[in-house]
Amino acid sequence: MAERRPKDAGLERVLGTGALFATAYGNVGSSIYYALGLVAVFALGMTPVVFLIAGVIFICTAATYTEATTMFPEAGGSSSFARRAFNELWSALTAWGQMLNYIITVAISAFFLPHYLGIIWEPLLHAPGDILVGIGVVVFLAVINVFGAKEAAGLNVFLAVADFVTQVLLVLLGFLLVLSPETLVQNVDFGVAPRVTDFLIAIPVGMVAFTGIDTISNMAEEARDYGETIPRAMNGVVVAVMTISLTLPAVALSAMPVEDGRTLLALGPEEGGFADNPILGIVKNLGLGGFQPVLEVYVGLLAATILLVATNAGLIGLSRLSYSMGQYRQLPTRLRQLHPRYRTPYVAIIVFGFIACLTMLPGQAQFLGTIYAFGAMLAFTVAHASVIALRIKEPERERPYRGRGNVTVRGVELPSTAVVGGLGTGSAFIAVTVLNLETLIAGTVWLLMGMGTYVVYRRRQGLSLTETRKIVAPAPIVEHEVEYESVLVAFEDGRYSAEAVNTAVKLAARRRRGIHVLVTITVPANAPIDAVMPGAEAKAQAAIDLARLRGRRSVSGHFEKVRAGEAGRRIVLEAQEIQAAAVVMALPPRRTGSSVFGRTLETVLSERPCRVIIDSSRDLQEA
Repeated sequence: MAERRPKDAGLERVLGTGALFATAYGNVGSSIYYALGLVAVFALGMTPVVFLIAGVIFICTAATYTEATTMFPEAGGSSSFARRAFNELWSALTAWGQMLNYIITVAISAFFLPHYLGIIWEPLLHAPGDILVGIGVVVFLAVINVFGAKEAAGLNVFLAVADFVTQVLLVLLGFLLVLSPETLVQNVDFGVAPRVTDFLIAIPVGMVAFTGIDTISNMAEEARDYGETIPRAMNGVVVAVMTISLTLPAVALSAMPVEDGRTLLALGPEEGGFADNPILGIVKNLGLGGFQPVLEVYVGLLAATILLVATNAGLIGLSRLSYSMGQYRQLPTRLRQLHPRYRTPYVAIIVFGFIACLTMLPGQAQFLGTIYAFGAMLAFTVAHASVIALRIKEPERERPYRGRGNVTVRGVELPSTAVVGGLGTGSAFIAVTVLNLETLIAGTVWLLMGMGTYVVYRRRQGLSLTETRKIVAPAPIVEHEVEYESVLVAFEDGRYSAEAVNTAVKLAARRRRGIHVLVTITVPANAPIDAVMPGAEAKAQAAIDLARLRGRRSVSGHFEKVRAGEAGRRIVLEAQEIQAAAVVMALPPRRTGSSVFGRTLETVLSERPCRVIIDSSRDLQEA
């Protein structure tokens, strides 16, 4: 008998280095489209220096996230790290800071999107056009996510590559046409333009350029060979992001220099500036002649598309985070409730999407930047502290990745990247709160509301504030052992075919082989891969039970949760694991415009590890 993978052994791990990198860079790389202008408003000629300092902090933070994520390859990011290093109270505080990050990511991406479309229609450059379109984008994407958004992995990879190539092209053109070290030096009048306080605020705002660093951490549960793929993907993101963030600001300040304490990079469109669409400002000031109009439209459309993807990623992130918080009893059950039909956390999407729209109403991009810095610096600081604490508390725990430059203090090996990064993000958090009253008030009110909700909910549940208590769905009653050289019968989303089972029974009877039934359950992109889906799980179990009635004792089965488009790959892996002699599948219902076999069956046929038998009766029914 082959030993089946335990139910809690982990999730379907299919994402490699390329997929992790593309998704993360698609999120992080989009930030430069608004971060450059936000930083310039505060830092003026010191903008390249701010990005350099923020970049050093980013490198340290990436090392911290890599070490912690490879130790605990699960969704949650810094809140998960805090749970392991400290307790549930610290995890909840961090999670509410992360939730603020996602909300602002949604708001700031949607708010800047119409500014790049302003190259086509001028009213989108200013209020109320930009605010209304931004809110419309959030509402549109929220509706799509409630119905169950499906992430197009191929499109994400294409956009990430197109984004990076375009940014590199702008850097190369800038170096050839406008870069002037002398101009960069003349731009600086430190203490006057910018003032010291503005410069200090600009550093945490500069971290906006690295929005999405926790993307890889949140995808860790779906990464294969996570001890290797996660560090490689994170290193790739660091190199790519630093390449752009350390060069593009210099090009921008060379093309739009500081004159009389002002630069077009920090002025709004009403003053002829490009603070709201800084990358377009670079294109307009490179002196490209006849190529300029074409490149302007291209950059405008590309930026708008990438910001649309970033907005959607923020919505998916906050829905996943809210669901995870609900599982750990950090959030009332009502907020994490799944839609009865679409199985998406629709209440969280609606509530937090509405809050994102509210933050856009004043039309203050600088406020969005500083309030993002508040939540991000809090989450990053806790992440650094967690890694340091875990080095002290659990020095013997396996760490697939260790940051370089460790120092030994009283016999404990501490990561210098976490120490330096923690000091940097902690100082930045203090700066953005002490030097900006609006941010201090808004951030404090948010955390008080969040933690107040946490305290009240935990008390009503009869739980202490520090104990970890995860809601775990009861495991289905299935057999978890299969004979080697067995027959695999595969169904999708609870659809059952009696004829497919009959075919497998006949084959098994002739060859004296066992039968194993695999039912895949498709999880919406905006829910965690381990989301509890009672209805879908019940249908899957019913399909297994029906198969067992036909095949008697020779049939065992289980179900697996997968993302859209991954069912075929999961079936192939299952066939390899149990050394199946044959895979039996039913022909899917014919859909207009789709192929005869459907995506899942085509994947199984193209990657088949053994014989594939297709039942063409199309007798599929809901189990």
